[in-house]
Amino acid sequence: MSVAVLTETRGLVQWITINRAERRNALNEEVVQAIGDGIKAAAASAAVRAIVLTGAGEKAFCAGADLKPGVAGAAFDIDYAQPRHYVIDLFKLMEECPLPIVARVNGYALAGGLGLLCACDMAVTSDQARFGTPESRIGLFPMMIMGYMQRIIPRRKLLEMCITGEQFDAAQALEMGLVNYVVAHSELDAKLDWLLARMTDKSPTGIRLGKQGFHAMQDMNLRDAFEYAQVMISVMASTQDAREGKLAFQQKRVPVWSGK
Repeated sequence: MSVAVLTETRGLVQWITINRAERRNALNEEVVQAIGDGIKAAAASAAVRAIVLTGAGEKAFCAGADLKPGVAGAAFDIDYAQPRHYVIDLFKLMEECPLPIVARVNGYALAGGLGLLCACDMAVTSDQARFGTPESRIGLFPMMIMGYMQRIIPRRKLLEMCITGEQFDAAQALEMGLVNYVVAHSELDAKLDWLLARMTDKSPTGIRLGKQGFHAMQDMNLRDAFEYAQVMISVMASTQDAREGKLAFQQKRVPVWSGK
């Protein structure tokens, strides 16, 4: 029996791969919890500086919820006695993760799969990838991922996507700001490695505190953001990494980060 989600540390990067290519890497409770476990393990490790989230095979990043009848932990098997859905718990975990999470989009990113993409901090996609919110085709609406999409996609484009349920290509995803880079499918991993190298050589402490500040400030009014910022910059300046960065700059050498 295959493992639903694979985790592997490659250098300074934790790879999390949805391993259900035969189901287009569809989500169920087991998959979602395993992704969360991988993110928690990476965040707890001083040796990891970034996370890659992707799907197995060549066809799909993640095609959304597993709608196959009788599937255990299907996305719409809701226990009304529980205050939160497990997908929302994962999105909150990704939001709070202090490490940069990069989506490697190797194929279809639909419905909840598009939500996973939106929950990542950055995305590199193959030019063969397709995107969409097909929920309206089965009498639903992409409620679970709406909060993320409204923060990324222009309003009129978003409404068109949600109402029509039609798919769009990687070039359109780039235009909407859903992804950072679109490359030929054969160049996907090379571009991903290039982006990761530009993250993992930076201060892990600076990135962790910076991500915390970024997410905290995004929903603040401007006055509160100013107040928060002046406290956070003092905190960041007191770290070992900040002192090392300043010293390395003065000595014209490459900094040696302690992650503290």
